[in-house]
This record gives sequence, structure tokens and C-alpha cells, in this order.
Amino acid sequence: MLNSPLNSVSTKPLIKNLINDHYTLLIFTQFRSMTTSKRVQDRSKNKRIHDLEIVTEKNKRISKILNLLEILKKEPDQIIPIKNLAQYRQQINLPKPHKISDFLHKSPKLFELYKDQRGVVWCGMTEKAEELVKEEEEIIERHGDKVAEYVSRMLMMAVDKRLPLDKIAHFRRDLGLPMDFRKQWVYKYPENFRVVQPFKPYDEGEYLELVSWRSSWEITELEKKVLGLKEELNDNDQVSGLLSLAFPLKFPSNFKKVYRYGGQIEHFQKREYLSPYADARGLKAGSREFDKRAVAVMHELLSFTLEKRLVTDHLTHFRREFVMPQKLMRLLLKHFGIFYVSERGKRFSVFLNEAYKGSNLIDKHPLVVWKEKVLSLIGYRGKKKEIGTIDNLSDLEDNDLFECDSGDESVQLELEQSVTLSYLESDLPLDGSEMEIEEVCRAYKE
Repeated sequence: MLNSPLNSVSTKPLIKNLINDHYTLLIFTQFRSMTTSKRVQDRSKNKRIHDLEIVTEKNKRISKILNLLEILKKEPDQIIPIKNLAQYRQQINLPKPHKISDFLHKSPKLFELYKDQRGVVWCGMTEKAEELVKEEEEIIERHGDKVAEYVSRMLMMAVDKRLPLDKIAHFRRDLGLPMDFRKQWVYKYPENFRVVQPFKPYDEGEYLELVSWRSSWEITELEKKVLGLKEELNDNDQVSGLLSLAFPLKFPSNFKKVYRYGGQIEHFQKREYLSPYADARGLKAGSREFDKRAVAVMHELLSFTLEKRLVTDHLTHFRREFVMPQKLMRLLLKHFGIFYVSERGKRFSVFLNEAYKGSNLIDKHPLVVWKEKVLSLIGYRGKKKEIGTIDNLSDLEDNDLFECDSGDESVQLELEQSVTLSYLESDLPLDGSEMEIEEVCRAYKE
């Protein structure tokens, strides 16, 4: 029997190399085609709304302060050793290598530091900060009934008329709920909702369940605005399940190509859709009716919030309960005249465009005004001086105690009155999806 070249020992390495080269070429081709294709994540820099990016940047700064204030409020004497704050880095959102002490030094009007007799450095609130905390609690208490209405309406929108308390907690600060809302606040409105554990013993989780349905709360915030409804309807009035209201659109001036797709946008605006409060279980996922109702639900949820803005993660947590699409981000980006998605930082934020004029909210809730007051007290430049001990603390002025150096600009918490366009236009990490303007507009096609 003649030896086949394929059986030859000398040819086996050659064949093996050819096979390896084939797979290498195949993998390279796939990688090349994947990386050079036009992806959803390919961003268009001139699609950013700089005014709303400034809002996002300011919120990043003040959120650290608010988180720290909440940590101090939970402490028995509202003071804590600085070394113990290390365990709250993630909650404060202050990653290493930034020092917590430097972070505190840069807001001396809100936080004060002192050493005890053993040399341990403690952190507490200044008198001004304590006044602000008390003011916040009073505002939250004063507007509790309105927040209870919004929470009840969220339950009315939910497919099972109940929501997990863990998920509602994501909206706590956005809605203006008190810090201890799980322990006390949820029991203050028994005529609206109740705490239940419907899936015991398999699930010990607590849910907030709707107690009574009020027809007057079926009127969406958009209906109130467009129709000029200043008085609530009676609970006996019938409310239609189908709506045909157009959503307010607000496009940035640099979106030059929108006019080409005006026909599709106009058709979308005229299309009837199911009210967020109507039963949506019969809608087919991906249908036009399904998507437009999802837009209405997101519009309503954002209207409930203090700043007409939410972290997109929080919205995606409610996809099942509110019958919204899996690709929620794509829907938000598609309707860029209604919503704006900011990609600054690790978490995306979605804005309701109509609620803003430039970087300012048109209608400011008292808690928003309160946050601006806190923001005005953030940041201080100066020379860091020695921290006083608890014995001589009362003899020193706050500004003398906690002046700071300006060495660590990355955690500088000065009030940002102006953000340069060059800074906002710098390359930012992509953590999610965004569509080019042409691709977004094409999504309106039938």
C-alpha cells in the first residue's frame, strides 16, 4: 500500500498549521466585521445636550454629600470616626485612592472634624448642616400626601397592583420619600396601600399593595398639562383607557436632520395609545401600541420625580411590573425629542426634556430648591490647618478648623457654576448603548 501524503509524518505539522491559520483568519474576520460595523454604541458627540450634561455633573457632586449626610443621620449622636467611613465608600461613591479626610476637608461649611483625647478623628455635621437636615425633614413631611399619591399611582400602573419595597427604595430620593419610609411612612396611608408578603414562605420579600383605586388619579400628568385640568375629577367619573395626546417634543438646535423624518414622528404623535393606568397584559411586545404605551409610562414616572430625571437602572428594574420592553434603553434613545439620556459617569440618567429650560428646571419642587442650597455650600479652597481637639473645639471657628489644600482636584467639590464645552465634549467611557442621529430617526419608520 502506497503511503498517502496525508499520512506522512512530515506533512502533519503543515496541515495542523493550515487548520490553525484557517481558524485564526475566521476569528479575525469575525472580529474585524464586528468592530467596524455601525454599532448602537457608536456615539455622535454633537448629539449631546450640554445644559443637561451640566445638571448630571452637578448631581454627581451633590449626591456624595447627601449620602454622607444620611450616613451621619443614622449614627446615634450623628458623629462617626473617620476610619469607620471607609466601609461606606461605595455608598458615598468615593473610590480609592481619594482620601475620605480630603473629601471632608473640602466642605467645611457642612462637616466638622475633631480629635478626641485618644487622638481619634471624628466627623460630624456643622450647625448649618443640622439646620439643613431639619429643613429637609420638614419639607418631606409637608409634601407627604402628594408623594403618597404618586406611589399609589405607581401601584395603579403596575400589572399586579403591587411593587416590591426593595424596588420602590430605588425611587426614594427621586420621589422625596423619608429615609425610614419602610418602617413608618408606608403605614401612614392605610387607605392607599398596605405592606404584604404574598409569596411566603418561598419569598420573604415585602411588597406594597394597592388598597383602593381612585379614578381621579388615572388622569396622567400629560393630560393635566395639555388639557389644562386644574381640578381633580371625582372618583366616580369614568376615564377612557385610550389616549391620543401628543408628547411635547424638544430637540436641540444642532439636530439638523430631524426635519427629514418629520412624517414618521408626526405619525407616531397622532397614534392612539393605551393609558399607563389601563390593563396592558393584552398588548403584544414589540408592537406599535406596546411601545407607545411604554413611552407614556416612562413619561408619567419621570413626571412624578422631583427633578424629572431618573437613573436608567431604576427604570429597567420595573420592566415586568410596568409591562415595558426589554430593550428599554433603545426606546429612550429612539424618542430623543421626549427624553434625553446622559452617559456621564458609570450610570446613565434619563431626563424629561420638556421639564428643562437650559440647565434649569422650569418648575422647582421645594426639595430641589433645598438641594441647590446645599450645593451652594459645597467646596472651599484654602490652606489646611490643624484639626482641633474636642477640648478646645468650641473656641475655634469652622473656617479656621477646616480649610483645605487644593492638591486633589479630582475630588474638589466646588460649586460648578460653569462647565466648559471642551470639558463636556471630552471622550467619555461608554457603558451602554446610543444610536447615531440617522439611526435614531430611522427607528420611527413603520
